[in-house]
Formats: sequence, C-alpha cells, structure tokens
Amino acid sequence: MSSDTMTIREMCDAFDVTPRTLRFYESKELLFPIRDGQKRLFTKRDRARLKLILRGKRFGFSLEEIRQLLDLYHMGDQQLTQLSRTYEIAQNRLADMEAQRDELTQAIDDLKEQLKWGEKMIHSLNTPKRAAE
Repeated sequence: MSSDTMTIREMCDAFDVTPRTLRFYESKELLFPIRDGQKRLFTKRDRARLKLILRGKRFGFSLEEIRQLLDLYHMGDQQLTQLSRTYEIAQNRLADMEAQRDELTQAIDDLKEQLKWGEKMIHSLNTPKRAAE
C-alpha cells in the first residue's frame, strides 16, 4: 500500500464509519476508490471528499446535494461556483434548522405547561381523599 492511499479498514478507523457506509457512498458516486481486485484503496481525494460528505450530512444536506456540490469542484473557477452554491444551500439549511429549533422550543414550552396542569390536577384529585379520611 502506498502512503497516499488507505484501505477500507484504515478509512473506517480514521473517519469512524463502517465499511458498508463507504461502499454505499461509492455506489452513490460520491467516492471513487481504486479497485485492486476485491480491495479498495482510497486516495487523498477520497479522504477529502469523505470529510466533506460527513460534514454535509451533519448539517442535514441530502446526499444528492452533496454529490452535486462535490461535482462542482472541477469547474475551473478556483471553486467559486462550488463555494457559492455551498453557501446558498448552507444558508437555506440554517434557516430550516432555526425554524425547527423554534418549533421544538415551542413544543417543549407547551409540554411543560401541560405537565404543570397535570401535576395540579393530580394534586387536586389526591387532596380530597386525604381530607375525607
């Protein structure tokens, strides 16, 4: 093995992913390891792409969005198109995440209010029993 390539096991260990994940990304044309018989050898380019894939997934980008963004790397414009499109998608994703957070915050507040109500009801229903005893 060349120092420029990594085996599937080394990739799994380095990026905390499973072999199945790497094969899936390869099947979706996100990674392009060198095939040596049954062996897959991942290049520095594959490692850089995997790092971007995992970051994109963490931020909620779809695999199709990630694939399209990675494909923009070779536009010949010093990645201006790729960076601009990534920025646009990231802005939209951030707005979506903030809206989800706001909805979740509201749901949490509503549930807390319901729990307070439930606690009062339970207490009031238990109180007459004690008074009657």
